[in-house]
This record gives sequence, C-alpha cells and structure tokens, in this order.
Amino acid sequence: MRTPISPRVSVLMPTFRQAPFLPRAAQSLLAQSLTEWELIVVDDGSPDETAKAVEPYLADPRITLHRLERNVGLGAALNHALSHARAPLVAYLPSDDVYYRDHLEDLAAALGAHPGATLAYSGVRHHYNRTAAGRVDGEPLQLVQVMHRRTGERWLERDELTTDDLDRMYWGRLAAHGTAVSTGRVTCEWVNHPHQRHKIMREPEGGINTYRAYYGAREPLRFQSTVGHLTDEPLRFRPYRERPPTPPAPDGLKILLVGELAYNPERVLALTERGHRLYGLWMDRPHWYNWVGPLPFGHVQDIPRENWRAAVREIKPDVIYGLLNWQAVPFAHHVLTENPGVPFVWHFKEGPFICLERGTWRELVELYARADGRIYCSPEMRDWFGTLAPELATGRPTLVLDGDLPKRESVRGERSPKLSDRDGELHTVVPGRPIGLHSETVADLAAQGIHLHFYGEYTHGQWREWIERTRSLAGRFLHLHPNVSQEDWVREFSRYDAGWLHFFRSGNGGELRRSNWDDLNIPARMATLAAAGLPMLQGDNTGHAVATQTLARELDLGYFFRDMGDLGAQLQDRERLHRLGEHVWAIRDEFTFDHHVGRLIAFFREVIGQRPTRAEATLHLPG
Repeated sequence: MRTPISPRVSVLMPTFRQAPFLPRAAQSLLAQSLTEWELIVVDDGSPDETAKAVEPYLADPRITLHRLERNVGLGAALNHALSHARAPLVAYLPSDDVYYRDHLEDLAAALGAHPGATLAYSGVRHHYNRTAAGRVDGEPLQLVQVMHRRTGERWLERDELTTDDLDRMYWGRLAAHGTAVSTGRVTCEWVNHPHQRHKIMREPEGGINTYRAYYGAREPLRFQSTVGHLTDEPLRFRPYRERPPTPPAPDGLKILLVGELAYNPERVLALTERGHRLYGLWMDRPHWYNWVGPLPFGHVQDIPRENWRAAVREIKPDVIYGLLNWQAVPFAHHVLTENPGVPFVWHFKEGPFICLERGTWRELVELYARADGRIYCSPEMRDWFGTLAPELATGRPTLVLDGDLPKRESVRGERSPKLSDRDGELHTVVPGRPIGLHSETVADLAAQGIHLHFYGEYTHGQWREWIERTRSLAGRFLHLHPNVSQEDWVREFSRYDAGWLHFFRSGNGGELRRSNWDDLNIPARMATLAAAGLPMLQGDNTGHAVATQTLARELDLGYFFRDMGDLGAQLQDRERLHRLGEHVWAIRDEFTFDHHVGRLIAFFREVIGQRPTRAEATLHLPG
C-alpha cells in the first residue's frame, strides 16, 4: 500500500510500557473501513519492548514510530505527534485501547455533516461489558472516542500541570473553535486494566508518588488529579532544590536510603546539611503518601533498580537505612537478604498489624531480627516487638525516633490571632481523619460550646456520611476546611486553642501483648500540632500502655479527659490553656527531624562500629 499524499485522518498513538497491548490496538486500526489514515506512534521513553512490538507494523508506509529518549508525559508526547501530523482531522488510539471497524468512518462523517463542529465523539465500551453513549460517568471524553479538526491548540504539558482531566488538558480549549457532535454509536473500547494513566494518578490507589515512580518523572510536578488537591512541588521544594549541595564532611557517611520516606520527605536533607551523602534505592509500587525518588527536592542520588547490586558495590555505602512503613517491608527485606556485607538499620513506623493481614509478617520479623540496628517509633513499639521473639529482645543497638518528622524550615512562621480572642468561644482542630470523634462525640463537644474544625480529604467521599450526620447533630460547631500544606501549618492551625490526637479508649491494661496500633503509634499529627504550639487532646488512658499518653505526660503537651464534659470543664481554665500553648510552642523544635539528626548519626556510627571494618570484611553481593 502506498502512502496517501494527503491522509484524511492522523491517528496519534502515545504509548508507555504497554508493549503487550499494542498489537491489539494496531490490528484494530488496520481493520478500519476508512483506510486513508496515518498512524504516528510516539514511544514516550518506554523501558519495555515497545519498539519490538511496533516493528512488524512499520512495513506499512502509513505507520511511523517516534521514540523519545525519556518519558515526557502524555501532553508533550501528543504535542510531538501533532507536530508531525499531516491530515486535517486528528484521532487518538492509545496503545491499550481498541477501535471497532467503522470508528474512524463514523467520526469523520459526523464532522463532515456538521461544519460548525470542531470535535466528534463516539460511544464507548468500558469496564469489559459496559457501554456509554458519550462520556463514561465521572470521566472526561477519552482519547479513543474523539476525532477533531486541526487547530493551533496544544496539549497541556507536564511542566504546566500533570492531571488526568482531559477537558483541562485539551478538550476545553477546542470548545472555543466550535461545537462537539456525537456519532450515537459505540465504535471503540476504553480498555480497563490496573496501569491506566488515570488510575496511576488518582488517590488512594494512585497519586503523585505512584505517578512519579511509574513514569520516572525527575522534575518537580504541579499535580492535580480529578479527585485530589493541587500539589505544587516547584513552589514547595524550590528553596531546597536551589540550595547548593553541602560539601561532604571529612568523616561524612554514605547513607543508602532503602524503601520509601512516607510523609515529610525533605527531612532527609538535614543529613546532607551535616555533610553526609545520600543515595536512594526505592520500592517500585509506592502508595500516594509514600515518597520515593526521583525526589523533587534533589540532593539524593538514585540507584536504578536494574542491577542495583552492582551500583551498591561501586558506591560502597557505610550504612543501609531501611524505612519506613508496611508497604516497604518486602523490598527492604529483599535488600537486607541480598546485602549481608553492609551494616543495615531498619526503621519501622506503621503498621505491624497490617503486615499480619497482608502476609508479610515473616519479612517484618526477620528485618528486626537480622538488622544490625533497630529503630522504633515509640518505646511502647520497641517493648511490644521485644515480646514477639527472644531474638528481638537481644542487645543490638536500638534507637527510639519518630519516623517522619518534618524538617525544621518547613514549620517556621508567625502565629495567627486566636479565633477565641474574637468570639470568646473555644475552637479545636483535627488535622486529618477525625479518628474516634463520632458524630455523637462532636455533638457532646458542641453542648460544651466547643467548636471542631475538620481539615481532611472529605471531598473523596470518605467522610460524607459522617459530615452529614455530624452537621445535623452539632450544627454551627462543625467547620470543614481544605488540606493545608506544612508551610502553612503554623499560620493556619495556630488560630485554634487545642488540637486532637486520635481519640480512643485503650483496653490493654498495661499488658503490651494486648496493645493495638492506637496504643503503639505516634501519629504524624503530633508534629503538626506542635508546630503551631497547640495543646493536644486525648482520652485519659491511665493504667494502659499508650505511646501518645507517655510522650504527652513526659513533655506536658496537653489534656487528658474522661468525656467531653470533663474536657469542657478543663478548657474553661483559660490561663492554663494559654500556658500550655506557650509551653508547646517553646519546645516545638523537638518535633522536627533536625532536632534529632545528631542522635541518628551517632546511632549509625555505633552500628557501623560493631561491624567488622571494611578491610576485614569483603562486600559480597551476588551479581
């Protein structure tokens, strides 16, 4: 077949890591009743055998392949294809989707019949056996459904905004050029599978860190999925990224971070500021809140997962620092097993009970049993692990340190005036999920004249039922607020009189084996509330082993109460409330990572000192 001098339709196929899908898509195009098309395949830096999958089709002169050196994102890949398109009409065939025989013919006919239309769309089959005449419920028009006339518009690119909202990326821009028309027929399929781009982007299964890991995005992202809030990494991390590297200290350590960093990832820069060098070897399927490299603030050198043993052999790290949550356990265990010659420190935060449920209990226990150094997020967690097996209570170096404390610079700022100074009423805040604060509990608070300000992901629907019921019971005493980035913690949360930790009743009676996660955990919100100088609220669990209770009593952080009436009576002592707030403000630096980094480095040196010297032990890594 000879290449048409002027094809009627340019079909754009962006593809990344989808070699197994691609032949099916290509075959569906070859079977089209409209044959005057060209296909522009843009391989967006795929690490798989995409080029090999395309190769058999390149004998057809209508098909061309453009391979980008690295992944640049959907918008840039489509703009690259548009710049090479020759036809007056443009259609899209993502490499994991499928055309039915008359798809292109129907779309072209619809545009021909409606000169004032710029865009035509078909019906679509989706989720295996469901169909939609146009948009799938809750979704924009999908690429595979659309054909449009050539315009000068360009797709929104990654350096502008990373989003799964195709209306925002392009369809909305076309609306200025004309109307949209439907063919009224289902002529294509939007194929449902776990690695669809929108699933990689949307929390809770996807998210910014999942996206970064999957696509290998190295630059900071402005990121907003259709179900989440805007994350502006260029703005948030610019001060860290633009800070020149600290020269290595003469006795500086080479620290290999393994796993993930959970919350407040920039905390690790406190290590580089002491002259230590950081390397990263990351788990490959992070959750949305599990930060992995490439880190948007820089100053950490990533090690590729492919042939990572050779890279470790070349770097010769002084210590491996494995961390932090249950999702990283299998990979951290793998690295421990494959690297017996490097001192290994395991730092675990949450949650051992999830490891039981997910089938990774053996790996978790072995991480603590075999690690050269053990770090626990609370004394209660340390002692609880000591009850599990004799080898976990042995005298290897041990440290207690919360796992994801914020960096000092990120929680600076001036306090705001109190709301209570303006209206005379008490205002409390819960930053995150209102754990233990049932609707009836909030109503009891309201009866005491105490407001609850809820900052959380309620827009995801996770708390809608709770919100509706609580509003009906507590009325004006419930307030909803969007998420607040850590740079605004001080300004925003200092307006309140006190903040809520997790509210629960312990039942362990002081017996650690009876403890659950609420008993052992130091929740991340402790640092959030401390940053704003807020007294912390929690139930009185006297007689039980509870980590937050131990820490709050030791540092005099807040209030313990039996019920809302008891709390209301205590908060009426405004002088004590003010005094506690000033005390928390004065010691808030203890809730930053920088405050503890000296202890952590000293711990690393202790662990390293208990291993044979490098001259005495050869680093043995399997090839």
